[in-house]
Amino acid sequence: QVQLVESGGGLVQPGGSLRLSCAASGSIFSINTMYWYRQAPGKERELVAFITTGGSTNYAESVKGRFTISRDNAKNTVYLQMSNLKPEDTAVYYCYALIATMTGGNYRGVWGQGTLVTVSS
Repeated sequence: QVQLVESGGGLVQPGGSLRLSCAASGSIFSINTMYWYRQAPGKERELVAFITTGGSTNYAESVKGRFTISRDNAKNTVYLQMSNLKPEDTAVYYCYALIATMTGGNYRGVWGQGTLVTVSS
């Protein structure tokens, strides 16, 4: 079994910063691209950012210049540094990764359980 566990969410004032972490554990052979998604109340889940194994990144327009995604391949962990947070960034943030396990087979998608970020004064 493989699981992703997010941490780092919480309440922050507008203009503040938070750093989310997502650690993969279990019988991991290899991790391909890693993603951060978010889902605001009453809205559909949306892609925030992703990072490839080589370190190439891509961001949603709404977070460009404010959020930075990074990864530590030795720790099987992806991070999301969020700065200049706005109330509209309030959402449950989920990580997602394409993971191949020791038991073999192709890469398959795995979701974390989510961590709540609330931006409010």
